[in-house]
Amino acid sequence: MDFALDDEQRAIVTTVRTFVERELYPFEDEVDRLGEVPDEVAERIRRRALDAGLYAANMPAELGGGGLGGVGMTLVERELGRASYALQWLVARPGNILQACEGAQREEYLLPTIRGERIDCLAMTEPGAGSDVRSMTTRAVRDGGDYVVDGTKHFISNADRADFVVLFASTGREEGPRGPRNLITGLLVDLDLPGVTVTKGSDSVSHRGYHHCELAFEGVRVPVANRLGEEGHGFDLMNEWLGASRLTVAASSVGRARRVLDLATAWAAEREQFGQPIGRFQGVGFTLADRLTELEAAELLTLRAAWKLDAGTMTDTDAAMAKTYASEMLGRVTDSAVQIFGGMGLMSELPIARFWRDARVERIWDGTSEIQRHIISRAMLRPLGA
Repeated sequence: MDFALDDEQRAIVTTVRTFVERELYPFEDEVDRLGEVPDEVAERIRRRALDAGLYAANMPAELGGGGLGGVGMTLVERELGRASYALQWLVARPGNILQACEGAQREEYLLPTIRGERIDCLAMTEPGAGSDVRSMTTRAVRDGGDYVVDGTKHFISNADRADFVVLFASTGREEGPRGPRNLITGLLVDLDLPGVTVTKGSDSVSHRGYHHCELAFEGVRVPVANRLGEEGHGFDLMNEWLGASRLTVAASSVGRARRVLDLATAWAAEREQFGQPIGRFQGVGFTLADRLTELEAAELLTLRAAWKLDAGTMTDTDAAMAKTYASEMLGRVTDSAVQIFGGMGLMSELPIARFWRDARVERIWDGTSEIQRHIISRAMLRPLGA
């Protein structure tokens, strides 16, 4: 098997890594300290990403995007993942699900988002409906030419900077194998509509500056023309367009782990105790060896899934394995880095504690590790009738 990158892929890696180091790294400490990305910094990064041709790299070239496939985008996400999430998010990759837009929706939502004129966000999670998406209580009731939306969403990333939301709401009930369940429908909802309230949610220790917001909908009228896909088939849309988001988590985990491990290795080579570099002690050296082995394995698992995505053969199991292993690998790498740095690993003068904090959420969002293991084990057992 040939694992080498071609010339185009190597150019992608070089371009994105250079951008990350020059444009994102310098602002990481400030953003972590403030818990905000200053508006002037956000505008600078967004403008320079557009100028560099890095904006909307995940969107088809014929629509004005970068036209990158699964492997290409995985390389982009890997390199962006080295930086603070609050900053790398500004090098926007509009939600893949927007490619389901049809007719006038493309001109109003899809194309302006690709051009950087509008910003999207996605709303599924509710206070009582996390992993169990079908249990959401936000409702969209048909009333003539509109849907009337009522309900609450939370943990909605960067809704405070978005212009519109891809909202999933219940539009009815159906009989499922385990009893009645909600029919889910996707809607494109402008966040300046009457009855929509966006508030900043609780502060998170992970990815400071990347805000998680609360969305409240009270009698919000959304035109039926803003429905994304068919009524009651929102779950199908999720499965079609959102599976690749697990690869995003896996790839960014690999990129961040590489940066952290490089720092820990350099520290182990420079820091001396008892007359020699601490990396020469087996307790440190063997830890570095184990973490590098796990990192390389996670990267191969992630790239394999991306290659299968390009070939049209990626399964939910492929994405789940990559997401689970890479996110948990990142947790081990960052924890080991804190231990190798010792007390300095927890001090604000160094970024190690920040990497450690940021790593924790990767095992939760875009499907918890437990949900991913359920997907994997179900695929193993189903062919055997279990």
